[in-house]
Amino acid sequence: MTRLISVSLCGCKTGLRIGLLLVAFVSAISAVSAEGTVAQDVSPTQEAPKTAEKPKDKEETSATTKPTDTAAGVPVDDAYRIGLDDQLMISVWREPELSMSVVVRPDGMITLPLLSDVHVVGLKPTELQELLTEKLKPFVSEPQVTVVVQGIRSRKVYLVGKVAKQGSFNLEGGQTVLQLLAAAGGVTPFGKADSIYILRTEKKKQMRIPFQYKKALKGGTKDDVLLQPGDIIVVP
Repeated sequence: MTRLISVSLCGCKTGLRIGLLLVAFVSAISAVSAEGTVAQDVSPTQEAPKTAEKPKDKEETSATTKPTDTAAGVPVDDAYRIGLDDQLMISVWREPELSMSVVVRPDGMITLPLLSDVHVVGLKPTELQELLTEKLKPFVSEPQVTVVVQGIRSRKVYLVGKVAKQGSFNLEGGQTVLQLLAAAGGVTPFGKADSIYILRTEKKKQMRIPFQYKKALKGGTKDDVLLQPGDIIVVP
């Protein structure tokens, strides 16, 4: 009888220990699950402001910052006026569908959306900007137009005589006679470098301008004649 009671007591103690272990195990699993749930609930909340800030920054940038014009242009002087075959970049701020590169047609016109044909030959780039701005006002709120000269094909000079390459050359910016001769391959061995001259027409009269080739080669900037559209350089 005494042996049975001791066995029963041992069984009760063992069962109690197992029960306590099960309770501790379940509590640990519950705690881990609770931490995972809290982490999932907190993570989206913390990341949400970051995803919301990016579009806001983009909107503020587009609304306050004027985009930079990346169109490459050629240098032009104050006397330059748009001519036939010249290539122009017309940019209208915030209106990409109205911005494009155009070539002046043989009739002196360019074609633009909304405006159709516009006569541009004889205008300076700044004058064309003002003209297009006025024409776009009925269609665009406060239009801002930029005209960039991308290529000049209307301003030509002519090189004849004893040079490596004769013909017509596009005059882009402030080119000199020496620069033109270099672009054409230079004077041939039979050319008379000291007798080079420029034929230029001013006020319907043709004038002859001597060119001091050797002095220009030595760096005499005053002796290197600045070319004008229509000049004819003769190398005897």
